[in-house]
Amino acid sequence: MIDSTRLAPLSSLVYWIWRSSTLANLLGLSYIAKEKFFDRVNHDKLMARVARKIEDKLVLRLIRSYLNAGVMSQGELERTDEGTPQGGPLSPLLANILLDDLDKELTRRGLRFVRYADDCNIFVASKRAGGRVMESVIHFVGMRQIAPT
Repeated sequence: MIDSTRLAPLSSLVYWIWRSSTLANLLGLSYIAKEKFFDRVNHDKLMARVARKIEDKLVLRLIRSYLNAGVMSQGELERTDEGTPQGGPLSPLLANILLDDLDKELTRRGLRFVRYADDCNIFVASKRAGGRVMESVIHFVGMRQIAPT
């Protein structure tokens, strides 16, 4: 096993990739999902979760403005009523806040997983187990109202 203290200088992304591939190689597991959760996230629900972690009203207004800023598509500005801009500077922070409950639930279930921002790999022993876990994760996300149904 690799000494984790040697990984300290590595960036979190490099560690995520190492951890993901190491789990799969050492345990002979296959991953079942790499899903984007942020395409249709409700802004109000997201901001409610963000407000649990951030108290500064000015910062909260700035994040809301960021969410409502819109996106450029074929030279036209399109309004965004849901979802978060992918690849932006706030995407990893918003993903971590929104998916914190999912991380805790996967850990509680004893599942092996790696998540970086809105990408999540959940490792299971078989396709059948993968199907069961995927259904339960989709149900959990829906019950927590992380994304619209």
